[in-house]
Amino acid sequence: MADDSNEPLTSKLTRTKQRWAREGRFLTGKISRPENQRLPPGQHLTRDWPVLDLGLTPQISRERWRLDVYGAVEQPIFWDFAQFAAQPQTRSVSDIHCVTTWSRYDNQWEGLAVRDLLMACQPRGNARHVVLHSYDGYTTNLTIDALLAHSWSDAPLTQDHDGPVRLVVPHLYFWKSAKWLQAIEFRTDDAPGYWEVRGYHNRGDPWTEQRYSVD
Repeated sequence: MADDSNEPLTSKLTRTKQRWAREGRFLTGKISRPENQRLPPGQHLTRDWPVLDLGLTPQISRERWRLDVYGAVEQPIFWDFAQFAAQPQTRSVSDIHCVTTWSRYDNQWEGLAVRDLLMACQPRGNARHVVLHSYDGYTTNLTIDALLAHSWSDAPLTQDHDGPVRLVVPHLYFWKSAKWLQAIEFRTDDAPGYWEVRGYHNRGDPWTEQRYSVD
């Protein structure tokens, strides 16, 4: 299981993004409608896939990678990559919207759909929240509807782009799509993660500019 004591050290990026939250940086006050506007307010398009992390890139090969799923579930899971890849696989295409204002259209993913993960772990009836734990000590919280991706554009995810496995949550800002995924903890209560306790919004909907906490 993930060790919460391994939280990443505060970095220049962390301090900068906390200052953005205090200042309300990038906020436009606009609301977009995803059914007829593809680009959320305050975003700009890029063809690249910028690399943003907390300054630590864990070197986790597919041979060493493990996924733990535990907490308020009937069937805890402890998979290596071969066991993970043996589950039903799903292809999807989605846009990326980063809270730092860049967006990238039409990203092709392959991985395990959450509906299939839920069938395998069988969350208890009172499980309402999820905390995602990453190999670099990062955490984030969700009401989960996502894909556990191991491939992007028909190729395995690289270390820089969060391989062997990352979460993809297409309807939220991309900090909710935890990189270098290590564990999924189902909970009966909410537990805000790394950026959520540092001034970022608890949900992170790009269409209503939920960049920062209102508290």
